[in-house]
Amino acid sequence: MSPSPDPAGLIAGTDMPAQSWIDRLLPRPARPYARLMRLDRPIGTWLLLFPGWWSIALAFEVLEWRWNSAGLFLWFMALFGVGALLMRGAGCTWNDIADREFDARVERTRTRPIPSGQVSVKQALAFMALQMAVAFGILLQFNGFAVLVGVASLAVVFVYPLMKRVTYWPQVVLGLAFNWGALLGWAAVRGDLGWPPVLLYIAGIFWTLGYDTIYAHQDKEDDILIGVKSSALKLGANTRPWLWTFYGLAAVLIAAAGWLDGLGPLFWIGFGLGALQLGWQAARVDIDDPADCLRIFRSNRVFGWCLLLGLTADLMQ
Repeated sequence: MSPSPDPAGLIAGTDMPAQSWIDRLLPRPARPYARLMRLDRPIGTWLLLFPGWWSIALAFEVLEWRWNSAGLFLWFMALFGVGALLMRGAGCTWNDIADREFDARVERTRTRPIPSGQVSVKQALAFMALQMAVAFGILLQFNGFAVLVGVASLAVVFVYPLMKRVTYWPQVVLGLAFNWGALLGWAAVRGDLGWPPVLLYIAGIFWTLGYDTIYAHQDKEDDILIGVKSSALKLGANTRPWLWTFYGLAAVLIAAAGWLDGLGPLFWIGFGLGALQLGWQAARVDIDDPADCLRIFRSNRVFGWCLLLGLTADLMQ
């Protein structure tokens, strides 16, 4: 008898969907690798991708958009989309390799491919290398400066899984990694860096501090038992005012980036809607309800789209 799903559609007590397109469409040998990449849980890819897309739009604004630039704009967006999918997959694979002993002891993660024995560590390492090789081929489509910026991100990516062992703020390191696209997008378009992408990058770090603190509240009981740290454990019952702080700083810095870039009213409409969505998260989340934490965490896709639509609408007017 297979495990029954909970109301969110997950196998009870885990973060694995009870049924997904992976089970319906992929051959059995490929399924554990698709799950290593979290292909059935795309929210992580969106969260990694949005800062890069925002930055591309910012950089094209500075270049004074012309409609004959549309093809190049869409090409850059597509390359970043595939690159984010691969790098998120490689990062999740590395995270599962590093955390395999912890994952086996945490109810929510015990059915992941490595702790459950579906994929060996050697197989996972080879799969990670393959993903990174393809992602590097995509990175080579950009200018030399962008290639250097992209390669520099690897140090943060590889350090992140170790941080929960030594600090209550691994979410800061995740923010450094997940928002690197804010630097890379601008570099890919412009071949340099400037204050708008730097402010966007720092804003993204605060954004990540907010949403990943919410996410970490799902695991706080298990984290205490196995001895790993998180911002959720550090902040505890004081999480809500800190969410307002993190999201407020993110909004201020994004606004500063937009102001420096000379963005118009369509951007500010999208930004305003996104800021309201962040405020809704901080006001609404129940940090003692894992299902609600997951739902609010996933809602950050709405914030990402609000900001992106504002940026692209302003760019094309």
